[in-house]
Parts: sequence; C-alpha cells; structure tokens
Amino acid sequence: MPTNKRESLIFTVIMCFCMVFGMSVYNVLRVHGWHFDVGVIAEAWVGFPPAYVVAMLLDVLVASRFAKWFAFRFLVTPGKSSPRAMTLAISTMMVFPMVFFMSLYGAFEAFTHVGAPAMILPTWLSNIPWNFVAALPWNLIVAGPFSRWLFRRAFPVGTVLDAPEKHAGREVPAAHLSQAERALRAQ
Repeated sequence: MPTNKRESLIFTVIMCFCMVFGMSVYNVLRVHGWHFDVGVIAEAWVGFPPAYVVAMLLDVLVASRFAKWFAFRFLVTPGKSSPRAMTLAISTMMVFPMVFFMSLYGAFEAFTHVGAPAMILPTWLSNIPWNFVAALPWNLIVAGPFSRWLFRRAFPVGTVLDAPEKHAGREVPAAHLSQAERALRAQ
C-alpha cells in the first residue's frame, strides 16, 4: 500500500483505471444482453475518459476519506490490525460510495443518450445493486491485487518520496542515497 501522498496519488491513478475500465465493460455488457464482442470493449473505451475523471475526483474528494474514516473507526485499528486486514477494510469501504456515485453518473450518461429525464432516478436506483455485486469482487479479487502488484513493481518501497532529499545542493531520490546518508537525513 502507498506510504505517502505521492504514492497514494500514483496508486489511485492505477486503481481507478482498473476499476473504471472493468466496470465500464461490465455495464456495457449488461446493456447489450451479456453478448461479448470487440464492440463492447470499444464502447466501454469511448465512455472511459469522462467516467475516469469523475471517478478520480470522487475517489480523492469523497470515497477515500469516507473509506478510511469508516474502516479505522469501526473495522480496524492502525498498529494492531494486520496490513492485510487494513487493506481489505479500506478496499471494501471504497466500494460503497463509489458505487453510489458512479451509478448516478451512469444514470446521467444514459440520460444523455436517451433524453428522458424521468428515467434518471429509476436507472440510478436499479444500477446500484447491479454495480455493487460486480464492483466488490472486482475490487477485492482482480483490480486491487493487480494494482498493488503493478504499483510496487513500478515503484519499490522507498523510491517515491514526499519531498526529494537534498544531497550536495541537488535533489536526489532517497533510493540513491546510502543507508547511512538516509539515517543522517532522518535525524
């Protein structure tokens, strides 16, 4: 899991990509009667950019704050609970606000294609359970583990800093400093 704000932002970019694209394919499949072909991927990809922007904003401004607050208040205790328990608690709690708001986004998107404002509320309410039953396992079994694996492959622990270290007047990533230099900087 991310250890600072920069890592958190990078991880959020990766995780949102996996979740939004996966859920877009799922919802296009639902609309097309579960018939999978290349057109489903193409349609999901066309609708991806605005959905991704909305999901990123919701994640950063609403969902992650709610998920961490709820998980740390009711489900796990930092320092006592295992890292896996904390990861599962936060990941599970992220699904609730994201499904709630992204289902509303999907209802508005459907409205732009059909043009019937009366359909927004019933579409939103009917999409919530459909999206929840797909988003929870997708998050916990596929997108979450894949995003964590990709993130740590691309950014090993200690290679992304809150602020670059200064070494002889120039900025140097902590990974390039010796262990003794890092210990001195930490003091």
